[in-house]
Amino acid sequence: MPYSLVLNLLPQSPIPPQYLSGRHLHALFLKLVSSVDTALGDRLHSSTADKAFTLSPLQVVKTREFAKHKSRIHTTNTLQWQHQKPIPTGTPCWWRISLLDDTLFGQLMQLWLNLNPSHPWHLGPADLYITSIQGTPQPSQPWANACSYAQLYEQASESDRTITFTFATPVAFRQGEYDTFLPTKESVFNSLLHRWNKYSGIEFTNINLESIHPIFFNINTQIVDNYDTKFIGCVGEISYRILGDVKPEEIKQINALADLALYAGVGRKTTMGMGMVKRK
Repeated sequence: MPYSLVLNLLPQSPIPPQYLSGRHLHALFLKLVSSVDTALGDRLHSSTADKAFTLSPLQVVKTREFAKHKSRIHTTNTLQWQHQKPIPTGTPCWWRISLLDDTLFGQLMQLWLNLNPSHPWHLGPADLYITSIQGTPQPSQPWANACSYAQLYEQASESDRTITFTFATPVAFRQGEYDTFLPTKESVFNSLLHRWNKYSGIEFTNINLESIHPIFFNINTQIVDNYDTKFIGCVGEISYRILGDVKPEEIKQINALADLALYAGVGRKTTMGMGMVKRK
């Protein structure tokens, strides 16, 4: 069952920008895991296989928006993936963790149930308090949700032929020895298909990719320089249309994959904040 959990955070000291990289947030997640299951944390750290979680960059809640909405969180389509200045003490932030299988969620159950809002977690030299966790969708926080794979499949439309994605953080795909940041239908939907077949238990064996065609895009490339080497990806919006004589069952499968994007993301470095995608 996919979960998209939003952790609301409050820093107790300034967070320097060099500790806001995907690598440092990945390390923070492993600390959270190891706090309840050291062996699991070690396995996730050493594994080089496709991992059953994704992370977002740390998002700052704007002061004016926070005052307007009080405890609610406001987001825009494109997220912040780099910080040039320290995040000041007491600045409300949020951080999305998605989990792609029930086993991992169950192994971390004690973490969610026994969360202590006064226990500090360390991000570089800064201490953070996790004040709350959101796991259900709200108008003010569209990145929080949970839905079983069976529900994703049952709820997927058999007639909706238009699919629009927002690439909220830079998206890139591995092609041979190099990266490509052009979101072709093969790159996007094969990435989703791989994760669906690996974790859902409902295998799709005959996705009709030939019927999917891009009909609109408003994307641009962005360079992320807080990795060991610069990471280039695309952000923005793209729409695909299912054309031709396509069976309702095939349309349903394609829509199910599109709905999975909220949880799975697409492309590379999804465990370090990249490839965050939301269906519009």
